[in-house]
Amino acid sequence: MIRLVDSRFGIRPHSESTNVAESKIRIENISYAYDGKPALRNVTLDVPANAITVFFGPAGGGKTTLLRLINRLNDLLEGTQMSGRILLDGQDIYIPDTDVTSLRRRVGMVFALPLPLPGTVRENVLYGLKLAGLRDRNHLDGILLRSLNQAALWDEVKDRLDDPARALSGGQQQRLCIARSLALEPEILLLDEPTSGLDPISTGKVEASLFELKQNYTIVIVPHSVQQAARLADYAAFFLMGELIEHQPGRDIFTNPRNQRTEDYVTGRFG
Repeated sequence: MIRLVDSRFGIRPHSESTNVAESKIRIENISYAYDGKPALRNVTLDVPANAITVFFGPAGGGKTTLLRLINRLNDLLEGTQMSGRILLDGQDIYIPDTDVTSLRRRVGMVFALPLPLPGTVRENVLYGLKLAGLRDRNHLDGILLRSLNQAALWDEVKDRLDDPARALSGGQQQRLCIARSLALEPEILLLDEPTSGLDPISTGKVEASLFELKQNYTIVIVPHSVQQAARLADYAAFFLMGELIEHQPGRDIFTNPRNQRTEDYVTGRFG
């Protein structure tokens, strides 16, 4: 990657907007292109701590690209160009001496399709910790219990910890992937359409767990629908063709959007 030199749905009450000083993540004038084709154009926005921020909009808007940039998953892609900065707690995560492994422990990511590893439920949750050299059984058991509880999965798998992870249902597998990320104690959780393949009951369980998790984590999610965006968002950012069109507290953007394109999208006139 080349870095060049130096933005009616069942809505809940949400907190008021925060200022830049309270932001966990600062995305500053980010532009990004694949083989010369722009994916993001001069995006600037702030992601507050301990809240759910939603990136929503039609496919191809740059939402997933931005998620991947926040924990540097695109580092090994060739033919890409990036300008601007992404700050985590005020520190540019793209400066040359950044410890990318440490960054990815701080910024966990869950993808649209659940990807359980070969092995048991227990082995899936503890995989990253064992890879890092943690061997204390009591400590690992405590993390296993905490992570599965946080992902709203413990009660369903507590008697199946040594069963194959792939024997779980799709919704359980997705929550297992969330638990696997949480086991590493990240500060930020990125989720790319994590319920797109799930039934409504499983979707509801994942969403309920996110409401609990935001008490201790900063969450950024690309939802699978406008309705889900409205249900989840403390803050929401609408993307269209690589541009950030509007960024507001969730209640405001879904009930009183400032931009006509945002209103057209949330009311179903396009997309």
